[in-house]
Amino acid sequence: MWKRLSVLWTLVRGDLKKLWWALRDPRAPGWLKAATAGLVLYLLSPIDLLPDAIPFLGVMDDVILLPLAVRWLLARLPAGLQADLEARMGASARAT
Repeated sequence: MWKRLSVLWTLVRGDLKKLWWALRDPRAPGWLKAATAGLVLYLLSPIDLLPDAIPFLGVMDDVILLPLAVRWLLARLPAGLQADLEARMGASARAT
């Protein structure tokens, strides 16, 4: 179970790094910044799809929906920007 969680964290961390680099790139579309702001607001908002008062399910919607939304946003980036982000991730992985 811990191995699966560590693999999941590695994937999420990589996606968040790509999103950070995409937000800082001047070629990033305007909708990306608005959608990212919406995700942050959803994460911080007390209004959720499933309330956090429900012991297990309340947290699971954030744990599942937010990484899926980040991956969905990254998949809709322009092809040139996606290729540059992949190359940068490869260079980052080789450097560490």
